[in-house]
Amino acid sequence: MNELDQFVEQELLPAYNRGTRRGPHRHYETLVQHAQRLRRRGRKEEARALYRLARTLPSQDMADPTYRRLHYVRYADDWLLGFAGPKAEAAEIKVRLEEFLRDHLKLELSSEKTLITHASDKAARFLGYEISSMHADDKRDQRDRRSVNGHVMLKVPWDVIRSMCSRYERRGKPDSRTQFIDDDDFSIIGRFGAELRGYVNYYLLAHNVGKLYRLKWTMETSMLKTLANKHKSTVTKMARKYRTRVATPAGELRCFQAVFEREAGKETPGLAQFGGFAIRRRKDAVLVDQRPPIRTRKARSCCSTIRVEVHHLRKMADLNRHKRKQVPTWFRLMAARKRKTLIACRACHEAIHAGRPTKQALSA
Repeated sequence: MNELDQFVEQELLPAYNRGTRRGPHRHYETLVQHAQRLRRRGRKEEARALYRLARTLPSQDMADPTYRRLHYVRYADDWLLGFAGPKAEAAEIKVRLEEFLRDHLKLELSSEKTLITHASDKAARFLGYEISSMHADDKRDQRDRRSVNGHVMLKVPWDVIRSMCSRYERRGKPDSRTQFIDDDDFSIIGRFGAELRGYVNYYLLAHNVGKLYRLKWTMETSMLKTLANKHKSTVTKMARKYRTRVATPAGELRCFQAVFEREAGKETPGLAQFGGFAIRRRKDAVLVDQRPPIRTRKARSCCSTIRVEVHHLRKMADLNRHKRKQVPTWFRLMAARKRKTLIACRACHEAIHAGRPTKQALSA
């Protein structure tokens, strides 16, 4: 795709970028000047009426032929072009892209996915976001000027929220995730908390990121049902056991925490947390992709905290070839999670290959 980047940067951008600023809207300028004259003469009510009328018009000439802007962004094979200009020129840009991809890269542009949409009428989809432009004449700044018109707005699509919620639901309601029942409470809460933070951090730039509270409720209920299913208890008892409140920059918030006490004299206790942060938009949000610290302990890494190894399968179909009457723990875990890797100590790893029972429960 480097050839596409060079084509856009060297040919399209210079050809479709001109002018420094749009010219003023003539009717808008006329109304504002008339209102200023009335205000100087003391006719304030008439001036206010003209100001209100002027706010219904754009302050700049949106069809200014001397002004064009073209912006380009690409992530892997997904790309987006933002163009300020007439639709005829946007269609011309699309044709030039089709010809370049067909003649130089031997690729065909998908007519279903490559669409020309007006940002004020319909949102464009890019990397899981809905991108459109804002318009609100009643949103004004300290200088009493309209402050949001024409600005780019990012939103979380509702169908994306429903899709994320469906991973934790069954028949339209939150349900337990049985593949994690063999994990300890610390791992279950930590897994749900990490997944929630991942979803929220990705959509922190969205103006409607607060819609993810629906996802948080679904995940919270699924987590509590998973714990209740594991301990043969109720959701209320599990919530009462792990619910707590933490101090955050947004104030004191509710969350669920599980503490793992390490051996005396070693590291500080481990803490798994679900929630405990406000789901609010951040204009300067940056996705920080850090590898979580690896912790080893007896309950998680089989029967030893040293010489931890990973058992691999060639393909998932190998799990269906198990002919034993008694299904071992390691097989049940891998089959439930649909994973080809399993963490075990050296002794248990050798037992798996030899067909002998492992000493303790394993963790995938």
